[in-house]
Amino acid sequence: MAKGFTLVALRALMISIFLGWISLWILRPTNLWTRAWRQAEEAMKHTFFGYYGLNFVVLSFPVVAISMIGLIYLSFPPQNLRNRGNVEPQISVSNPIIISQFIGIVSCFELVALLLFLLLLAWTFYARISNDFKKLMPVKSMKLDLWQLKYLRVATRFGLLAEACLALLLLPVLRGLSVFRLWNIQFEASVKYHIWLGTAMIFFAMFHGGSILFIWLVSHHFEDEIWRWQRTGRIYLAGLIALVMGLLMWITSLPQIRRKKFEVFYYTHHLYIIFLVFFLFHAGDRHFYWVLPGIFLFGLDKVLRTVQSRTESYVLSASLFPCNAIELVIPKVPSLTYAPSSVIFMNVPSISRFEWHPFSITSSSILDRHTMSVMVKCEGGWTESLYNMVQATLGSGNDQKTNIRIRVEGPQGPALVDFLRYENMLLVAGGVGITPFLSILQEIACVSSKPGFRYPKRMQLLFVVKTCQDISMLIPISSILSKPIDVHLKLKVYVTREKHSTSTLRELLSRSVVQTVCFGPAGCSGFPVLGPESSRWLATLLGITVIAFIIALIGLSHVLIPAEKMKNVAGSMKLVASGGNKIAKEKSPSWVADLVIIASYFIALTIAGLLATIQHRRQRQRQRDTLNMSSAEEQKARDRNLIESTSAHVDEHEIHCGERPDFEEIFSEFRKESRTSNAGVLVCGPESMKQSVASMCRKTSECFIGDGQRGTDMNLSFHSLNFNL
Repeated sequence: MAKGFTLVALRALMISIFLGWISLWILRPTNLWTRAWRQAEEAMKHTFFGYYGLNFVVLSFPVVAISMIGLIYLSFPPQNLRNRGNVEPQISVSNPIIISQFIGIVSCFELVALLLFLLLLAWTFYARISNDFKKLMPVKSMKLDLWQLKYLRVATRFGLLAEACLALLLLPVLRGLSVFRLWNIQFEASVKYHIWLGTAMIFFAMFHGGSILFIWLVSHHFEDEIWRWQRTGRIYLAGLIALVMGLLMWITSLPQIRRKKFEVFYYTHHLYIIFLVFFLFHAGDRHFYWVLPGIFLFGLDKVLRTVQSRTESYVLSASLFPCNAIELVIPKVPSLTYAPSSVIFMNVPSISRFEWHPFSITSSSILDRHTMSVMVKCEGGWTESLYNMVQATLGSGNDQKTNIRIRVEGPQGPALVDFLRYENMLLVAGGVGITPFLSILQEIACVSSKPGFRYPKRMQLLFVVKTCQDISMLIPISSILSKPIDVHLKLKVYVTREKHSTSTLRELLSRSVVQTVCFGPAGCSGFPVLGPESSRWLATLLGITVIAFIIALIGLSHVLIPAEKMKNVAGSMKLVASGGNKIAKEKSPSWVADLVIIASYFIALTIAGLLATIQHRRQRQRQRDTLNMSSAEEQKARDRNLIESTSAHVDEHEIHCGERPDFEEIFSEFRKESRTSNAGVLVCGPESMKQSVASMCRKTSECFIGDGQRGTDMNLSFHSLNFNL
């Protein structure tokens, strides 16, 4: 009862803070906000808290507070999924509404959020530009025509739209501190929000900067304006540098470049540091406080991931599959648990010290307490180098195998295991997209053997591959396919590039030769993977970092801001008290306040990094015990015996060669076999496959809604999983 009340209170507090933060964005373009906020700033200048502390606490802290409270909320273990009952059909916010090759698959929840954000942008632009046109005054130093002056104001206000996109840009790419985990949205799924926001920001920034440069060119003021690094106001050269950095990052992140030249995309994306610094110099501290929350959380998240990934681990064993895939077994501490479909980011220093790649975990932390496994398919230069490294070790024939040192970030996955609530499940995998389903099936097989737990009763797995050799990726779950379990599992394999094969699934799996090389920890200085810190520790560290930032911000502002600035305060306060609307200009250079923010930011991150390092070393010291190799050996022995233990149950599964799945027929059959209303559709594979499944899922749901007699028979909930970024 106490736990339920606490969760409700935390949820209500987060919603209240979020609504308050949104209200600030709505009020921001109004004259009421401008007058009230300037008066509050002037009043706070007489206190130790100061103008800078007020700006951070009111404008930046709400999002940080939501993240902090969210971490506390997630620290409470979820309730066990027990007491199966008939779940009434309901409209799922994850179901696809828009399916497009340009923007991908958009759910109902995403569409509503997108429309509300566009409405906020429209309101911001309308309120600002209408007020500007009412008080349109020519710039004394620039003799502009009326159309030039209006166009200049429009271009200027487009900068506010780019700023709004920047305020949210970094939130979707947070990992350990991600606020999206509150909605059970994984990092791989939220990356598309980062892409949408980044594209919109570049569009608005291009119009903003390009239009202003155009006006300066036609009015012959380009050289006078662009090269000045003035003491106050906008620093236009800094804005131009930020725009160029943003364009470089956006161009190299396009799919045509990112997929073929990943290294170019990866290294160029680190220009975000230069971009943010020069944006601060261009926009000034008043605007920067609005975008600071995402930057603050991203910097701390990066520090935490760096601390975790500095500890090297190693590969216990590697298995080479006939389809040019590798399964790596990595040691972990027994206390590390993760949800199915979780992802780790892995780095192999001998291949590249700076290149990280995400991989879905294929094992279950319930079954394998001392190890976790990932499957890597050779589809690029980095993966081919890893495959060749393992193959060379396998062919060396030496008794002492050279350990493969790795560094790991994560695991990171969903906060709740949603798929356990479905009565029926349809899993669709394409190629290496089978990897997240391997862990899901193992988890369900384990849960189904425990009394009282909710688990799906009927599952159907569609596995689409190019050749019969790719079927070998099912070997990790061949024991589940070969023996009856409480879950009715039906497998359909579609081989698209090979025809007229009469082999059964059992024959194909038995002919799959898997070569395994065991390394072992001998002579290796690495550690088992410890995983991320607990949510409560992260919330505590976030709170300490916020306090350190505020103290540094207030302290440095009192030390570095010239005393002449305070002389202006008295005069401006008298002007405000007498009813005047104008406030005296601050005579201190604007870039001094910017440097105060930068210095405070790095001081806070340094303190956070030291505390995180101390905590990580303490945790590593506690887990320094020798890895229990018996568990790893039992795991590998079980994997080697999977093919031998197959029974006639494998022959019940279907293999279709030389054809692609007919999703309309499959969904129709699945609908007839599913006798209850609670059904989930999970898909992982190429984008074209996801869109086809999403279209059929939407079509099937619409058919049931339109049928008056069966309108409440079934509700399909669509979920898309990603195996790459």
